[in-house]
Amino acid sequence: MKSIVVCAAAIIKNSEVFVTKRGYGDFKGKWEFPGGKLESNESIFDCIKREIKEELDADVSPIKLIKTVEYDYPKFHATIHLILCDLVSDHVVLKEHEDAKYIEKEDFKILEFLPADYLLFDELEKYL
Repeated sequence: MKSIVVCAAAIIKNSEVFVTKRGYGDFKGKWEFPGGKLESNESIFDCIKREIKEELDADVSPIKLIKTVEYDYPKFHATIHLILCDLVSDHVVLKEHEDAKYIEKEDFKILEFLPADYLLFDELEKYL
């Protein structure tokens, strides 16, 4: 089975976390934490800065790794690193997503997320 490593940003503001709605692929329409695949010879912090710049035309400052989870999707195995980040400015442009917003932890139960993201909620809630 193919394996991928993904870095996802937990951008928190006023006890809310920033989430994006996928605009493409098998999981189109589901919510997720923005980010993307780790490239070879790249640190997780460099990856999250690059991915947020590519997807949202935004700059983040990574603070720390919150949690790492493993999840088997039908077509691949994913390792996901959730990284606490500060948004450097409020400038955000959706380049790959249908929607984006800040949500409270109560919204975790309402919105439909990618399956692996549900494994991140327990640790993330400590920061909200």
